[in-house]
Amino acid sequence: MNKKVLLTGISGYIGNHCAVELLKNGYSVRGSVRSLSKSEKVIDAIKKEVDPKDNLEFCELDLLNDDGWDDAMKGCEFVMHVASPFINIEPKDENEYIRPAVDGTMRALNAAKKAGIKRVVLTSSMVSMLENADKSIKVDSKSWTNVKAKNVSTYAKSKTLAERAAWDFINAQTDATPMELTVVNPGPVFGPTLSGDLSGASMGMFKQMMSGKMPMVPQAAINMSDVRDIAKIHVLALENEKAAGKRFIVTTEEPFAFQELAKILKSNGYDNVSTRLAPNFLLNLIGNFDREARSMRSFIGKTYNGDISLTKKTFDWSPMPFKKTVLDTAKSIESYP
Repeated sequence: MNKKVLLTGISGYIGNHCAVELLKNGYSVRGSVRSLSKSEKVIDAIKKEVDPKDNLEFCELDLLNDDGWDDAMKGCEFVMHVASPFINIEPKDENEYIRPAVDGTMRALNAAKKAGIKRVVLTSSMVSMLENADKSIKVDSKSWTNVKAKNVSTYAKSKTLAERAAWDFINAQTDATPMELTVVNPGPVFGPTLSGDLSGASMGMFKQMMSGKMPMVPQAAINMSDVRDIAKIHVLALENEKAAGKRFIVTTEEPFAFQELAKILKSNGYDNVSTRLAPNFLLNLIGNFDREARSMRSFIGKTYNGDISLTKKTFDWSPMPFKKTVLDTAKSIESYP
């Protein structure tokens, strides 16, 4: 019998890749979707990489609703909580993001605890680690975003509060065999899409760059992530003894500027791409009335540098070359006109 993993958010960009990686590694997957009508699309996406055979099933879960969570855990040994709201635009009401992120995480953990799940792997983000300092900021597994700082995006707030709530829950356990938690913290995520859905934040941005609809790129640099690396570490984190109780940055070794990403595309025949830098004052100004620009404010003019040494050592892993990530993403976007 294959070990069964409950994978929340299987229909998403990262969720698709996590399902593929689980199936390739001999796990069976119960994927949660908001509506079972999405399951055919998920199967089609996964089949591009692996034949799920009888090792894939679906359940309906909502981050804001208690229904079905206890049943979803039945027969599972592990939980991968990948589902989270992500949109690039600052909402009018920040609770639109914060509630599903925090409440959904707590629903997953409470139900997992009740069901006797051994370990939960949670998808967080580097945005929960961005110490609000000056121009160049080094972050590692001990870094946390100050949610009260100026210009912190609602997305960063939602991810930070959800991850904090998860650790608080884990640390408050008093039983002899407490449930374990491992957290994966990616940067901006690129790499091929399996579903062709380009509505996510990073894919949407990438498509705009390729089509020339982004006349200038922001002056900002951060470690970037390949979706295939993220899926790989999620799966390795399920049973690696050293991974319990830790946060893992899964990104490139060095930070990359958005301009470097644009230059890789430009020098590989994507002629519509602009490599011009947007002046910082302009982005700040636009941020006053454009919700998409506002979500970038905390990054502008800064270089964030994440330390991946713990991830490399724990999993004997090294990240995909960034150029490969960029070109594979472009190819993938081109294949979905």
